[in-house]
Amino acid sequence: MLTPYRLHYAPDNASLVIRLALEEMGVPYETALVDRRQNAQDSAAYRALNPNGLIPVLETPQGPIFETAAILLWLSEQHGQLAPAKGDPDRAGFLKWLFFTSNTLHADLRILFYAEKYIDPSQADELRAGIRPRVRHHLQLLDQVAKSAPDWFCADHPSVLTYYVACMMRWMALYPAQADRSWYQLPDTPYLQTLLMKLEARPATRSAIAAEGLGVTPFTSPVHANPPEGSAI
Repeated sequence: MLTPYRLHYAPDNASLVIRLALEEMGVPYETALVDRRQNAQDSAAYRALNPNGLIPVLETPQGPIFETAAILLWLSEQHGQLAPAKGDPDRAGFLKWLFFTSNTLHADLRILFYAEKYIDPSQADELRAGIRPRVRHHLQLLDQVAKSAPDWFCADHPSVLTYYVACMMRWMALYPAQADRSWYQLPDTPYLQTLLMKLEARPATRSAIAAEGLGVTPFTSPVHANPPEGSAI
């Protein structure tokens, strides 16, 4: 590698969160497209980096890292940015909401977007209907965190968590392509809405927009990525 990191990505996948974090940190990195139209995530070469065949993978001098939250936490510790440091009184609050976002919200979104992988396809719509109130509740909890505006969850100096949540809210407005998304209304979470609006003006977001064709308002009024390799998470 010519840089310390190589991000294996597909437009508008979870790799977008990592791209935003790297851009915000100002850390040099290179990218390698994982073309999901060709099922490149299932290739032997990619499976050697991530045996689960999921995106993203971040290649580092210490070896490849997968799982979005693990990459984010590792980067924040490695570079001393975008998260409260060890020993900081805010560290505990940041960690609990980071892992809530990863283990609860992100996991439920996977069920919402890919219900057919979890249940008989004939029952997928029923499963989605059941999971939507859970996701709305998760957002309400995060909106209250945004209301209190801790240093690690605001747009003026965003953390890895800030960008993580912003990307997932983007995906809620777009995916799955043919499903009812009337349940998701951004104004229902006004503090998160303000956060997303401010994030859209940051240089890191503008760089990601240019790199992945995300449109001018990727969080508050998103459009599908162009080029469209793959789909969210």
